Amino acid sequence: MSEAATLALPPHRRREVLRQSWSVGIATGLYGVSFGALSVAAGLSIWQTQALSLLMFTGGSQFAFVGIVGAGGLAAAPAAIATATMLSIRNGLYALQTSRFLGVSGLRRAAAAQITIDESTAVGLAQPEVRGQRTGFWHTGVSVFLFWNLLTFVGALAGNALGDPKTYGLDGAAVAAFVALVWPRLHSTSARLAAALAVALALATSPLVPPGVPVLIAALAAVALGLRSAAQHEPPLEGSDGELPGADPVP
Repeated sequence: MSEAATLALPPHRRREVLRQSWSVGIATGLYGVSFGALSVAAGLSIWQTQALSLLMFTGGSQFAFVGIVGAGGLAAAPAAIATATMLSIRNGLYALQTSRFLGVSGLRRAAAAQITIDESTAVGLAQPEVRGQRTGFWHTGVSVFLFWNLLTFVGALAGNALGDPKTYGLDGAAVAAFVALVWPRLHSTSARLAAALAVALALATSPLVPPGVPVLIAALAAVALGLRSAAQHEPPLEGSDGELPGADPVP
């Protein structure tokens, strides 16, 4: 029997992983409509909005970026960029985990880096075997990327047609959307404490510093706590077959 056949998922497991992956992709992609509309409302063009989804491709950072720009205008752009960068650090931590079962190099590594996000990491690590982890990671990442970008464009077109969000009472929607995106991920006590500390810092510093800076301060504090928590609770490699991760084709 060939190595490929040995590593292949049984048909029922493959269907299960694909169903989970694409369900997550569709559900997460729906947030792209909100992002597209809010980004245009914050002053970005349709094409600038689309570029953020294609290149940045991390929902929390994107919502934070447009929220800060919407509140402070172009003057807040440096703070918006810094905040988005801080929030994206977690993806680097995810890469340390996913690299242990992906075993890719070259262009595949670059592609994996682009789709290393909350959802692809979570679905990948949730699988009990290495091949399932790889399949879950790739299909979740690709499905989120496709639906997020498609629906970002739809949302940007809709936002462009709506005009000024204040006319509809939507000027605070970026904050609400960001909270809705982050809240389901606060499973642990440490995550809730980090979020509470970040909110308290943002509220306390808002009257004292320029727009965008409170969010940056809050993000720095949350990232510091997250790094500490990750260092203390590094999970073991998922997989029950004892296989060492090696180069493997994209499923």
